[in-house]
This record gives sequence, structure tokens and C-alpha cells, in this order.
Amino acid sequence: MNEKDFINLGIRPYKKGLCDLGNNSYAYLQPDGGWGWSNAGLICDGDESLIVDTLFDENLTNEMLIVMEKAEPLAFKNIVALVNSHSNGDHCNGNNCVNTEVIISSEASLEEMHHESPEMMAGLLLQAPNMGKLGEYFTQCFGNFDFAGVTRKLPNTTFNKETTKKVGDKVVELYEVGPAHTNGDVVAYVPDDKVVYTGDILFIEGHPILWAGPISNWIDACKRIIALDVESVVPGHGPVTDKRGVRAVQEYLSYIHDEAKTRYDNGMKAEEACKDIDLSAFSSWGDAERIAVNINSLYREFRGEQEREDVTLLFTQMSELLDQKG
Repeated sequence: MNEKDFINLGIRPYKKGLCDLGNNSYAYLQPDGGWGWSNAGLICDGDESLIVDTLFDENLTNEMLIVMEKAEPLAFKNIVALVNSHSNGDHCNGNNCVNTEVIISSEASLEEMHHESPEMMAGLLLQAPNMGKLGEYFTQCFGNFDFAGVTRKLPNTTFNKETTKKVGDKVVELYEVGPAHTNGDVVAYVPDDKVVYTGDILFIEGHPILWAGPISNWIDACKRIIALDVESVVPGHGPVTDKRGVRAVQEYLSYIHDEAKTRYDNGMKAEEACKDIDLSAFSSWGDAERIAVNINSLYREFRGEQEREDVTLLFTQMSELLDQKG
């Protein structure tokens, strides 16, 4: 991506570590933002703090927490809550590392977490050498993470629709906007700081992945973020942006919906639609093979089906698509 593109998306310099957003709020960033390399947040006021999301394993999370404590030593002694934006492990596998009594998620996210586990990921990586191209792709995506070293700690406080949490004198507003990326996506908005932490409602400079849907909910979530009084938008993956980055993701979602619907109505199979849709307008975005999951989910939505495709098949389709384009 060139400098002009960065300016057009409101993107800030993208470096690993803590990004100061002002007024004692921060984003913790992990370039390049691809599979598993997620972001987190730290919100402080006075002698209290709140963390938004942990990372894919405990080593990465502990490294992040050390950096956060150095930046805000007083507030870090009293972490009033940890918020998990959704159920994917790269946003909650490090929960056990955080010294807090309150872990918050949407009710739907907690239910979904019971069907995902670091043990499953560790087992798949052990099997990967015997899985051919699929195993190579899975290792490429997830081989850098230590799932065997994760002790699961699930949320103990859940909500539906919306709730708030005080951090010092700041109010953190939590909005459930899923099902979209997953069943229970949550965004965390800090009005005093004009900051919003979006979880995986936003992938900046990477293709979003539609595990759950419907896509209309995801588009509505983008519209809701745009309607907020915000200057800093912290995505689940990628660099900090502003409302221009949100609009770019919204445009992508609308585009693939319309392109997929045309091909569905014309009787084209999902596997062919993935290859046929022109993604050149998003050529600088990473992980383009995720279109396989997105089209699969959209076709399921068009058919009125609720049950999701087997995740192994979806990763097989992504690995094949990447191999064909490579």
C-alpha cells in the first residue's frame, strides 16, 4: 500500500507495541495483522484500568501486559475488568494472564467459546504434517502460536445488547453488534476519549472473514461505528484508523454481497464465485483467500440455512484458492 492509500484510510503508523491514543487510552498492535496477529486495548483513568481483549497465547499476552504496566503503572494495579470482543482465541486465549476479577463478554460469545479451544488448535497443528496442503496452510496461519501453553479462563459476566463499565470517571459503553463476524461481536466505545475498539468487526488492510453473518448485521455495525463521535478506531487486526477505514470495510462487505448475489441468482456454484469475483480494488489487502469463507457464508444466507460449513472444509477451500492464485 502506498502513502496515499494510508492517508485515504486515515491509517496511523503501524508498529508492534503500544500506540498512545491520548487521554490515557491505548491500542496494542501486532503487525502484520494477519491470521492470529490481533490487537488489544487499554483504557485508564486515575488509578483504574480496563483491558479490551487478550492475545492468541499466554507468551504474547504477558509480553503485552508488561508493556501496558510500564505505560500506566498506577492504573494497572487495579484492572477493573477485561472485555472480550468475541469468541475467537486470538482475542481471549490470554485471559488467564490478566489480574482481574471481572471478565465481560456478550452472552452469545460465551456460549460460542465453549465450542472453541486452544487444545483443538494445538491438536490440529500436531496433525498438520499429515494433512498435505491443508496442513501446510494451517501451519502457515497458526504455527507461530503456543496453544499448548494456554490455560482457558472464560468470561464470568455477560450481557445482551448493551451495557456500561466505569473506569475511574470514564464510562466505557459496550454494544453487542453480532452476529456478524462471530455470533456475539462487541465493540467498546469510550466517549471521553473519542475512541472505539471494534474487535473483528474491522480488519484494516486485511480481508474480513464472515464466520457467522448475516452480512447485513456487519454492515449495520459499521454504520453504528461511523455514527459515533470518534477520532481513533482500533480494529481487531491492522493499524489504527478513523471513520475512513470503517467505510472501506463497509464498502467491501456491500461489494462482495452484491457480487455473490448476482452469481448465486445466475446459478454459479460458491467455489466458482470465489474465483470469479474481481477483488482488484482490494489488492493491497492481505489474506484474500478468505473470500472462500465469505462466499460460502453468503450462499448459506441466500439459501436461508443456519448451520455453518465444517471449518476444516473452509480451510481446505482457502488453502486451495491461495495455491491457485500463488
